[in-house]
Amino acid sequence: MHISKPKSPLEQLRPVLNLLADGEVHSGESLGAALGVSRAAVWKQLQKLTHYGLVLESVKGRGYRLPGGLNLLSSDAVEAGLDAAARDLLRQLIVCDEVDSTNAQLLTRLERDDGHGVAMLAERQTAGRGRRGRSWISPFSAGINLSIGWQFSGGVQLLEGLSLAVGVALARALEEFGVPDVRLKWPNDVWCRGRKLAGVLLELSGDLTDRCGVVVGIGLNVGLRGDSAAAIDQPWIDLHSVRPGIDRNRLAAAMLNRLLPLLRSYTEPGPERGFSAYRDAWLALDQFAGRPVRLQSASREWCGTAAGVDSSGALILDMDGERKLFHGGEVSLREDGE
Repeated sequence: MHISKPKSPLEQLRPVLNLLADGEVHSGESLGAALGVSRAAVWKQLQKLTHYGLVLESVKGRGYRLPGGLNLLSSDAVEAGLDAAARDLLRQLIVCDEVDSTNAQLLTRLERDDGHGVAMLAERQTAGRGRRGRSWISPFSAGINLSIGWQFSGGVQLLEGLSLAVGVALARALEEFGVPDVRLKWPNDVWCRGRKLAGVLLELSGDLTDRCGVVVGIGLNVGLRGDSAAAIDQPWIDLHSVRPGIDRNRLAAAMLNRLLPLLRSYTEPGPERGFSAYRDAWLALDQFAGRPVRLQSASREWCGTAAGVDSSGALILDMDGERKLFHGGEVSLREDGE
């Protein structure tokens, strides 16, 4: 016997969100008629929108609207933007209104051997994850929260530099939409005009010496609002600030068009395998190239001049004429004087 899963609060609100997404004024009567409920029931649903950071405007004598509307994610719209290569590599696309973490969901699927080639997008995450245990702020319909599951053979050492290569792929996707001044910050951030636009989080599963799975998680700011934006504890920027009007479905498709072929080819044999195929592109976008920096770990600090990355993606720091290498996960990077 099949038992249907109860709808989440956001799934229950999806019909009214679909109607208000156009940004136009809708009367309570018309909303009720479209949804097949009373005006009182409509009002109860509308009151719940503020919980998700959505600003509902009441227009006296006319009805309600969401100023600016919503560019809601749609699996059909994303799939329509995929090229042939990405379409062949994508086994399943899941678009959710709300999850705890897209990365956590796909890690669970990889552990069940059911996550390879699966991509998940979420309008909202309640427990979005950032690097080094930080949280990622991801309010409803304000960004792109994307995770992709992939399985590799040959051990985790073949994945060196993958987070940097993912950054290059994201920069190329953003370039398609004319986003200006995109740069990369070691080891996993996409910056724009000196502030953070997107972050990358890789999480591993399985046998790290042989067959293992990786979840590539990406959080990209599109149009942050109000209290959610105030909760971010570092300089940030969103796409609406620099290139308004980009359709999130088209951008998500462009990201998948770049990322899926990258994952397929990253460990294939050949001289350009792995990060070496992306190193020159990464260096050309290096936010801190030739600038004084300070690196910090939990207990130590190093100061020097950023001198790019080596073929494995390790940061090269010039310290009084001596070059030292630092690997991802050990340190954070801040421009000297921050």
